[in-house]
Amino acid sequence: MAAIYSGIYLKLKSAKTSWEDKLKLARFAWISHQCVLPNKEQVLLDWVSHALVSYYNKKPELEDEVVEKLWAYLDSVIHSKRLQNLLKSGKTIGLSFSIAQVINERLSEACSQKTQQNIGTVLSCSSGILSTPSLSIIYTAKCELLVDLLSKLSKLACQQLASDNAVGSQLFSVLQLTFAQYLLIQRQQTNPNRVFGQVSSHLLQPCLLLRHLLTVRSWTQADNSHVRQHLSREIRNQVETLLQAGLFPPELFSSYKEELLPEQELQEKKKGALKSLLLPVKTVQTKLGSGFCEPALHGAVVAGSVSLLYKLFLDAYCKAENHLVCFHMLSRLFGCLRLSGLQQGMREDTLFPMDWSVELLALEQLLNLVLSSDIYNVASDRIRHKEVQFGFYRKLAQMLLGHSQASIPAWFRCLKLLMSLNHLIVEPDLDDLVASTWVDAKASEPRTKKPQEALISTVFQTYSKLRQFPRLFEEVLTVLCRPAADELRLPIFSVGLTVKLRECLLELPPNQILDILCLFVEKCQTFIIPALEGSADTALKLLSVSSVLHAFLFNMRSLDDVTPSPVVLRTQSLLAKMQKGIIQPLMELLQAPRRKEKSDLWLRKASDSALLLVYTWVEVDTLFGVSCSKYVSPTAEMAGAVTELAARHWGISAFLPGVDEQCWERVMELANSFASTSKYCLELLTLQKMKMILMQTKADLQALQHAAAFILESGRSSMSRGESEPWDEDISTICDLTYPTAHWHLVISNLTILLPYISLEDVEYIANVLLETLVLAKAQEAATDQESGISIGNVSLGLMHSTFLPEMKVLHCAFLTSLIRQFAGVLPAAARDSADLPLQQLSAGSIPWHEEILAPFRAVDLLEAPSENKLLKDELSLPWKTLQKVAQCILLLAQNGCPVILKDSQLENCLGLLEIASLLKLDSLLPSDCTRCFLVLLSLLANTKASVSCSKQLLIKFLSTCFHLLRCLQAGRNASSVFKVFHASDVLEIVMTSQFRASKFFTDVLTVPVWAQYLQEVQTFLENFLQMIIERRQSVRLNLEKFMSFLVSCKPDIGAAKSKGGKNWNPAAGQLLLMAFTTLCHVVTLYLQQLPEKKLQSTDVLSALLEPVVLQMVRTVEHGLQSNSPNQPLPVAFIPSVTTLLKADLSHAVRKGWQKEPSGFLEQPRIKLYQKFYSQILRELPCAGSNLQFLQSALQFLTVFCSVPELYPGKETSIMVVFAIKKLLTGPAITTQVIHSMEGMLTEVLVQLLGNCSAEEFYTIMRMVLQGLEMRNVWEQKAKEVLSAVTLTKLLLSCPLSGDKEKAFWFASPQIITALAMQTKEACQDQSLISTIVVPILETVAALLRQGEGVLLNPHHVSLAFGILLTVPLDHVKIEEYRSVFLGVHEVLFSIVQCHPKVLLKAAPSFLNSFHRLVVSVMHEGRQKGDGGNTDDFEVILKCAHLVERMYTHIAAEMEDFTVFSAFIVAQYVTELQKVTLHPAVKRHLTEGIYHILDLCIERDIKFLNVSLPAGVREVFKDLYNDYNHYHKAKKQGEEKYTA
Repeated sequence: MAAIYSGIYLKLKSAKTSWEDKLKLARFAWISHQCVLPNKEQVLLDWVSHALVSYYNKKPELEDEVVEKLWAYLDSVIHSKRLQNLLKSGKTIGLSFSIAQVINERLSEACSQKTQQNIGTVLSCSSGILSTPSLSIIYTAKCELLVDLLSKLSKLACQQLASDNAVGSQLFSVLQLTFAQYLLIQRQQTNPNRVFGQVSSHLLQPCLLLRHLLTVRSWTQADNSHVRQHLSREIRNQVETLLQAGLFPPELFSSYKEELLPEQELQEKKKGALKSLLLPVKTVQTKLGSGFCEPALHGAVVAGSVSLLYKLFLDAYCKAENHLVCFHMLSRLFGCLRLSGLQQGMREDTLFPMDWSVELLALEQLLNLVLSSDIYNVASDRIRHKEVQFGFYRKLAQMLLGHSQASIPAWFRCLKLLMSLNHLIVEPDLDDLVASTWVDAKASEPRTKKPQEALISTVFQTYSKLRQFPRLFEEVLTVLCRPAADELRLPIFSVGLTVKLRECLLELPPNQILDILCLFVEKCQTFIIPALEGSADTALKLLSVSSVLHAFLFNMRSLDDVTPSPVVLRTQSLLAKMQKGIIQPLMELLQAPRRKEKSDLWLRKASDSALLLVYTWVEVDTLFGVSCSKYVSPTAEMAGAVTELAARHWGISAFLPGVDEQCWERVMELANSFASTSKYCLELLTLQKMKMILMQTKADLQALQHAAAFILESGRSSMSRGESEPWDEDISTICDLTYPTAHWHLVISNLTILLPYISLEDVEYIANVLLETLVLAKAQEAATDQESGISIGNVSLGLMHSTFLPEMKVLHCAFLTSLIRQFAGVLPAAARDSADLPLQQLSAGSIPWHEEILAPFRAVDLLEAPSENKLLKDELSLPWKTLQKVAQCILLLAQNGCPVILKDSQLENCLGLLEIASLLKLDSLLPSDCTRCFLVLLSLLANTKASVSCSKQLLIKFLSTCFHLLRCLQAGRNASSVFKVFHASDVLEIVMTSQFRASKFFTDVLTVPVWAQYLQEVQTFLENFLQMIIERRQSVRLNLEKFMSFLVSCKPDIGAAKSKGGKNWNPAAGQLLLMAFTTLCHVVTLYLQQLPEKKLQSTDVLSALLEPVVLQMVRTVEHGLQSNSPNQPLPVAFIPSVTTLLKADLSHAVRKGWQKEPSGFLEQPRIKLYQKFYSQILRELPCAGSNLQFLQSALQFLTVFCSVPELYPGKETSIMVVFAIKKLLTGPAITTQVIHSMEGMLTEVLVQLLGNCSAEEFYTIMRMVLQGLEMRNVWEQKAKEVLSAVTLTKLLLSCPLSGDKEKAFWFASPQIITALAMQTKEACQDQSLISTIVVPILETVAALLRQGEGVLLNPHHVSLAFGILLTVPLDHVKIEEYRSVFLGVHEVLFSIVQCHPKVLLKAAPSFLNSFHRLVVSVMHEGRQKGDGGNTDDFEVILKCAHLVERMYTHIAAEMEDFTVFSAFIVAQYVTELQKVTLHPAVKRHLTEGIYHILDLCIERDIKFLNVSLPAGVREVFKDLYNDYNHYHKAKKQGEEKYTA
């Protein structure tokens, strides 16, 4: 057969054979073993290469389809397994260089045509060639071809990135591979000039464009994820590596130096040297300047590239002696930016805003590199280089300040960097800096505000350290006094700048601060005040100056008794001058009568300034008077001028001398007409007056009441408009929209002062506003992002969250009344108009709800005013009478069943109000308020009903919230006050009736999580309420019997008709009824168990009650099960009920003296019910791993059921339960986290099982465990079988065993340890089994060793544990796994140390090796990392280091026989320490531990270590030993000295 196919080569070469046939023959020849050709593979490769080369050399004319098939054939051959296997076997097969040229030409065509269709095969061929070493030689042997390929691929990638099409992975994978190949070749090149030429000529431009496009591309989901997440980053890194090695090799530094340094510098350094012909900087500049991309992109690419090239240059050449070269490189690269043209007179409008942003960002990066590399040394530049650098930066600063760009954050950052380099760079233009970056800058957006504040903070800090703060603020004052650039300037001091100012003022000498203040006061006196009247511009200047004075006086250090007297006197003089020279003239100006000027801007701003200065003056004067005994207030100096009337009535003259009452009245009238700073300052002054009155020995009550009323009245009209904006806490910026926020903030912040002196009407007003703002805040919460500054809603929420509100009882009560009124307002119009409904009565204005609070404070003389006392008692009883009336109304409405129907929107409004109610501290309410709140919630539950179209989940949420709030009320100390107005059974009846009625809506939402949450809330409420009934011990039996009879009468059917045979059974109502029975049964059973035996009467009463409850529960459960189809799983809600039922039966039986026979206390149907549940649970248990709620209920049932072995159905035993648990543990949904969560419950079940099982049954259980530990399970990949056996072993160790069972377990323990050791060895080979198998094994071994103290007598069995520890991997694991493994290993070691010390001595090397592995792992994980690492991860490492320290300490303290190993332990420690640099916190723990081991070392050990350790390690040991002597040993000797 071979001979038949031997002529294929001739047919391939023949011109007569069609190309289709040639391709078929070539494919056949490649894959067929029957085709025999000498050197067949090489021949076929040469044929297809020759065909493609000939076609591209224009020799044969081929159809495009044939050409594509030739490329496809070449691609299939290159990627074939046959070729790879031949190459691996050592056969030499190659390609011609001409095919590389053809590939490059084909890619070049694709670049020029700007279409990337049909080049996928060519790219695949390139990838195959480059990834196969014997083929890639066609590129690696001719570097020019590889450079050309890389250039073409980069251009293709740029085209793809610049288009709107989705980015694929093929091109970028080939590109990444080509970069890797070129970088390999580049490193092997010996001629740096040649490499520079290649990179600069062919690769620089496409690489820079590629990097830029990869950086700025907005990636979408349509783009390939591998390119987006990995390849783009890798290629950018490869570009940087290529440019670093190609443009800036060490050998070219001399060329850069010759080109960059001026002639004289070169002559000094290198006289007579010949200049290099290579001009690398000029070459790079030329390449950057030429148009290698679209004009629209060019500027951005150059800007991004300049900073990269400078970074690479610094990485290569930046040393102390080369800083001048580095600077000149900076200036040359800056010349490539368009910004440099502005210095040469280019027009500013040639740069668009986007261009400015890009250029300034590039400049910022350049300056950052200068600063971080410490290139600019001020002294060196001045002395040696004639300030060449300073001149450059100075021009930069002039250019930046001459072309203000306050809307661009990078502009501020560039100026900040120049300030950081040297403040003298901007010092000559300080006024321009202050004006353009601060006073006149329109930087209101957060993105520009932050860098602006950072710049001004740097200016503050610099001039503060230089003690030139007055110089700075002299310029500020100059700028402020210029005509404003805009009508309204932004505030001078933001919150951030105020904080920075405060820091600087605390560091400055007081005289410098006073210099600044005097300067501002003089300017005001001489320049601003005389020109104020009628001038809006002057008024704006005055406000700015006033805000500066306010900021300085409020943030400077206060005078005190240690302040030097000259400073005190100077401050007094300043305040007197301020009062006489500014405040008094302003008052006189403002008091002049005016008619139509109140809307004038100048008048408004003058009023704001005047009141701001008055408030500042009064506040500061008062503070200085209190804190400094040497300070004499100007008010005291003018005491004679203050009239007695003013002092008595606390008029303005008492605070501010020189201003009479009439003048002040007119100023107040003017200020009150503006909702701005002046009005707010009036409120602050009034508050200050209240504080001063309260400081007197006898307070003027009337004056306090007037002042408090004035503050509230001042903002009432603004608050009622409901329009407000967030306020930035700057007092000088208050306007019409921010005034309500500032006013409300003032009121709420000072409620503790205001509240005792305001009327009840004002308290109600505050409560109403508080509620309105909270409702508004809740509504806007989802709609808006976090606002800057404070808002009215935030202020109100802050009060609700504070601990002060419950202390303000009157406001608390008024707020509750307002809240109830709001609830009533939500009801439909018909219900709202009815005055007899509960909510209307509970919020009635005619009822004195607050009397319970105010009564103790009213001094009523019982003897002198008996009639008044009787009236007071009547008033006190009126609220309670109303509450009783409301309670009866609720009961009547609930019985009549005429609820108010609520729509979705009304339910949502009610939910919002309930959320606000939850903010109240409901457990701190007074009795009447507590009862009122209880009645509101009860009314909402009983007297409302959702409309048919209402969302069921919304209704469930509403009901759950009501029950949650009722529970909060039950937790309060006045919870029992509700029994004053209600019988307990009535409350229970109302609640359950309303819920049965509502349950008709819930038949199809029983599987939704909110339903389970709702049931839990109702159950918890009932449980707490029933406990309250029992604990009160008043009519317990009567209330419980009434509740039980009510439950018995309930029919949980769907319609009104009686249920027959379960056809109309409503499962939701059934679950509610069952839950009520369960709760009643549980509470009574629990109470019976806790009663002492002496109280037989109570026991009999409750036991008699329990029997009918149990009977009714059985009926309800059975009825519920009838509606459950046979194949359905058990309803989870039924299991706790049956568990409670069984507990009640058993409790009842114990009380009756039952011992063994179940039929003696349980009826046969009930036993069958329990057995049915038991069997069903065992069937469902293995598949229930993901249903934690079912698992919890099922395991609780099994715990109770298994405590009575006689209940097992038929011949079943405890083995069936253990088998079911084992199947559960092998389920797919079971994880180690799930096992940990239910470990306690599983243990409880096993305790009951093992306590009641026979010895034979226990032996069977042990055999089941040992079968799970067999090695075949791991080999057959049954990891869950092993996990279940390990878990069961651990659970068995938690159970108390005795007699034959204990002997059987410990007899099998050697087999268990051996099996665990073998399992560990196998599991450690698979990384995925570390957390699922290895960690549980470590936990089990630790428990086994602890429990086996004194039982495991064979040392070999304990030593097996070391084999486990030495197998477990501690490196290359995730941090979560590392923590678990480390803790597991540590616990095993500690168990051996504590419980098996004799074994430890014999196996000391194994112990030391195991412990040393822990130490090494902590050192490795706890080393210092460049990125700082994850905080949570570091906490784990720190905990592990602490455990290592504890083990060292334990070895030193408890194991005296280990003294001989102390030198060895220290040697191990320092050997590892020498390899890493530890994080200080980790090192602290480890060092403290090793110090305790050094305590064991004698002098001979120290000498031995000094001699035997290697040189580097010896130095580490010496440092450690010196620190030990200096810190630890000295401290220890000091402690021993004082130890008895």
